[in-house]
Amino acid sequence: EASSLSQSQYMVGDLIGSGEATLTGLREQREKLRGVNRLLFDIGNKVGLSNATMRIIERRDVTDAYLVFAGMVVTLIVIYICWFKF
Repeated sequence: EASSLSQSQYMVGDLIGSGEATLTGLREQREKLRGVNRLLFDIGNKVGLSNATMRIIERRDVTDAYLVFAGMVVTLIVIYICWFKF
């Protein structure tokens, strides 16, 4: 039992480490994408895209974020159901 518990703790530690690494990678990607987003808006303004077009693009970003969060919630619900029902 002690070795099983020790092994489980080790595996949970590895899982947490992997999650932290993934989160760090996602944060770095977000920062890069923010820079790209600013650059694209600057280029769009120089090219002459209207403010209305820029607002549509920004709203699309917000909608995409909602879709991502909804997908995460659905995934967590499915994992919860699979974990505790099966």
